[in-house]
Amino acid sequence: LLVLVAEEGFVMCGYLNVQAAEKLGVAAAMVSGVRTFEDVLEAPVKACTSKARELGVKEGMKGREALKLMAKGR
Repeated sequence: LLVLVAEEGFVMCGYLNVQAAEKLGVAAAMVSGVRTFEDVLEAPVKACTSKARELGVKEGMKGREALKLMAKGR
């Protein structure tokens, strides 16, 4: 179970559920096939919540990019 947290959201491994994050109204992006935190940063985003999209997160971008968009000091 891997989760990297920023001030306004988080990037998570595929073990966690994007639909549940959507229902909670949080900014979240999901990557899959990861085993380490570095993998999470380098993996492409497979899915994200609408709140994450409002911050500029898109499928296909690296987890590192998504995490930066969810940081307050972007």
